[in-house]
This record gives sequence, structure tokens and C-alpha cells, in this order.
Amino acid sequence: MEVIGTAVRSTALFVRKTNKNRFDEWVDTLSPRARGIATAKIVPSAWYPLEEGMVEPTRKICELFYDGDIRGAREIGRFSADYSLWGLFRLFVRIGSPQFLIRRASVVFSSYYQPSQMTVKTLEDKRAIVQIVEFPDPSDLVEARIGGWIERALKISGCEEVQCKYISSLTRGDPSSEFVAEWR
Repeated sequence: MEVIGTAVRSTALFVRKTNKNRFDEWVDTLSPRARGIATAKIVPSAWYPLEEGMVEPTRKICELFYDGDIRGAREIGRFSADYSLWGLFRLFVRIGSPQFLIRRASVVFSSYYQPSQMTVKTLEDKRAIVQIVEFPDPSDLVEARIGGWIERALKISGCEEVQCKYISSLTRGDPSSEFVAEWR
């Protein structure tokens, strides 16, 4: 599987912003291939291997800065939403409805991960359920990042008290990864 450079870049930027004095320490924990990606000029539109470009660097962030807790991946997802939803696009998200954002996110998902597919199962006034139905190399870290991204993107769109949890997971052998987002 592959991940788009924008998502890869947000990982390194997250470390630089939240633990800038420990960036080199984080880089030193990475395998040679992941280290090469993290320290090179990351092209936002280029594709990178999912494992070395996202999964391994995220795992190392969780180990170094979050005592091994997966919540670090969720924080990266939130940061990634801030990073990717900037400028005019941020304004567009802000004035659009949460339902529009969820529908759009499910369409854009496959432009971040290949091959992949996300569908909207339920879309209500204050609740949505989205499913990842295709993702050949599932990862709990990627799922946590996606959950954090959904939470922050909904917050940017004006929602309050946003919660996003996943109730099924490809990593546990379920037929899909299902995220339930609720807001006020």
C-alpha cells in the first residue's frame, strides 16, 4: 500500500512542532528506509510506502512521546487535519455542513491511500458512520489517525463536542473499519 506525500509530510511536521528538540532522536529510531523518507524533501503529490512513510514513523512517535499509547496517532490525525485543511480549503470546510465534509472526505480518502475505499453508511443531522471497506494493509495506528482527522475536521467545520470512535476494525479481522462520529 501507499500513502500520499501530504500525509507523510504532516508526520514529520507534527514532530517538529510538538517535540522539536527531539526530532533527531525520533529520526534515529527509524529504519534506514523510513529515516530516508522522513529526512528527505517530501513531495506532497508523490506516493510513499505506507509502512515506512506512515505506520513506522507513527509507531515511533507513540513509543517516544506517548509512552507507547496509541493516542499519539490520534493526535497526529488531528494535526494532519489542521495541516491539510488550511487556506481557502479551510474556509470552504468552515462554511460547508458537517454532512458535506463527511461525504467529501469519503471521496477524497482514496486520494490519500492506494488502494483504498471509504463509504458513508449513515449520515444524519448530528451523527455519521463511515466505513473503510478496502485497505489491504490495515493498521490500528492508521485507524487512530483517521479517527483524529475526522474529529478535528468536524471541529473545524464548526461542530462542538465531537467524538469519533471506531466500532469495527480491519485489523481485528472485521469486514470493514467502521467509524461513528457524533457532534453537537
